[in-house]
Amino acid sequence: MDPDELLVRRAQRGERFAFEQLVERHEHRLYTLAARTLGSREDAADAVQEALVRAWLALPKFRGDARFSTWLYRIVVNAAHDVRAKRREPAAEEPPDPADPRDRFAEQELSGELQRALNGLDESYRVAVVLYDVLGCSYAEIAELTGVPEGTVKSRIFRGRGELAERLGTAVEETESKT
Repeated sequence: MDPDELLVRRAQRGERFAFEQLVERHEHRLYTLAARTLGSREDAADAVQEALVRAWLALPKFRGDARFSTWLYRIVVNAAHDVRAKRREPAAEEPPDPADPRDRFAEQELSGELQRALNGLDESYRVAVVLYDVLGCSYAEIAELTGVPEGTVKSRIFRGRGELAERLGTAVEETESKT
């Protein structure tokens, strides 16, 4: 049973407080997903805000075929994709704001060097790697969320990790040669 099921049903009946509880329960992970896929605090905040508005509006249509968190992740991925499409050129990675608890949560997950390498990945690889390695989603959840077969998810994670290792290896070599 989805741990959010009761709150979802209440929120579907229009109880804003139930939806607020769902948001509170998931906001750190949603923000982490958006921040790691976009590489920008402001873009991540915009994507999450847009995703939550979309989720509230679409909530009456949520059938519960997937876990609520998986459904929310999908909406955040789509919102992040829309934010990225609106951006004319990639923004430089922004350092986390230590006063923002969302940034503290996200910063605990990845180092700056790893985030820069992650930003350089193809979006499909980046989303798969973040969902699997950072947020702990299963292959099945990621497949459902992204609309691709599990084999494709595994392949994207494998390739994404390979590219990350390559980028980080190069970054380490460059850093060592400067010292």
